[in-house]
Amino acid sequence: MTAAAALDRLRAEIGRHASVAVAFSGGVDSSVVLTVAVEQLGARALGVTSLSPSVAPDESAEARRVAAWLGVELCFVETAELRDEAYAANAPDRCFHCKRGLYDVCRRVADERGLAAILNGTNADDLSDWRPGLAAAEAAGVHSPLLACGLGKSAVREVATALGLPNWDRPATACLASRLPYGTRVTAERLSAVAAVERHLLALGFRQVRARHLGASVSLEVEPARVAELEALARGPALRAAVRAAGFEQALVAPEGYRAGRMNAALGRITASAEELR
Repeated sequence: MTAAAALDRLRAEIGRHASVAVAFSGGVDSSVVLTVAVEQLGARALGVTSLSPSVAPDESAEARRVAAWLGVELCFVETAELRDEAYAANAPDRCFHCKRGLYDVCRRVADERGLAAILNGTNADDLSDWRPGLAAAEAAGVHSPLLACGLGKSAVREVATALGLPNWDRPATACLASRLPYGTRVTAERLSAVAAVERHLLALGFRQVRARHLGASVSLEVEPARVAELEALARGPALRAAVRAAGFEQALVAPEGYRAGRMNAALGRITASAEELR
């Protein structure tokens, strides 16, 4: 499917709604959804962005930047997933509870604004990994237009390029809690620690970064082609100081670099129904 054909299909899918609230992270997927929603619905489209310790501050800044570029209203809402024991316990269904809270907030905003539907940025490739949040969307009646149109990540980036989006090549991001192994309790302090290390790596010029919390140690992942560069930096004083300032004793460099879904690899499954996860 060409980018033009994919865009036409997406316009038709989103345009069938009378009005929408888009769960907007500032990433390329939700940016495409919000852009087309504004194009098709104008002021009847609203972006809703979560403010939470689980979301890196840079993500909120990116959401503001893209929304300003679009000229669209953005509603920032605080979510309280850290106060939800089911989320904080960090079992493999953690994402379900996080998304359930997010969609509850989106529904409240939509009801207050008189908006008919809630949209998210789930794409077709998300079905290939363990994503309990998909079940939360199902339970909340959230629509996934990229998924409905069969668009995976590469197709979404092509559409983003066709739309002229400034973040068309932005690397995939995820909730900071995804840096903690299942069973390690999610706390604001641990989230802040991994966020601080990732900020340092981004400041060094790496684009795809993860700082995996391993207790006293932190495992560093960057794009595979730059692992040797990171290994050299890890032997120097600046990176070691940043790691210690974040509360870790040492840094380990993942020799194979960043790999999506690393924490989920041992689960042995990729899907779950909303009923299973309630």
